[in-house]
Amino acid sequence: MTDLSEDTRGSAGVKDPATDDLLLEQQLCFALTVASRSVVGAYKPVLDKLGLTHPQYLVMLCLWESSPRSVRDISEALAQEPATISPLLRRLEDAGFITRQRIPGNERTLAVRLTPRGTALRQQATEVPGTMMARLGLTREQVAQLHASMMELIAATRASTEGPPRR
Repeated sequence: MTDLSEDTRGSAGVKDPATDDLLLEQQLCFALTVASRSVVGAYKPVLDKLGLTHPQYLVMLCLWESSPRSVRDISEALAQEPATISPLLRRLEDAGFITRQRIPGNERTLAVRLTPRGTALRQQATEVPGTMMARLGLTREQVAQLHASMMELIAATRASTEGPPRR
């Protein structure tokens, strides 16, 4: 089998991963993408037992913290656009986990509430974090460390993209 790749590092062909910033293995975006896909994939069989997809699980987590919530509040909590959240809410409503109702006096705002079935699902979901820690071989402390690192990264990316305040 012939190697069709060309070495673009020069004639020496010496790899120095510590200094070659364009190596795939040096890319933070690559590591985060693969890690995210892998972790979400590991959740799939666990969440299938609850009848939820991973995005639906995140919405339910928001509602188990506080219900009712507006669509805007849910989208802000999940750092997603309301247009991304709306189809998830429709499917959760079709499954009988939530209701969506207009708020009297403010017809543009939808209140999202858990149904008794959605509230009862929380009890089953209490097993998810422990199951996932076991599947991933992580302790609660390691999960907390990873979470803190990711939240720092999220804050840094938000700060870098927001730029100076507009006048």
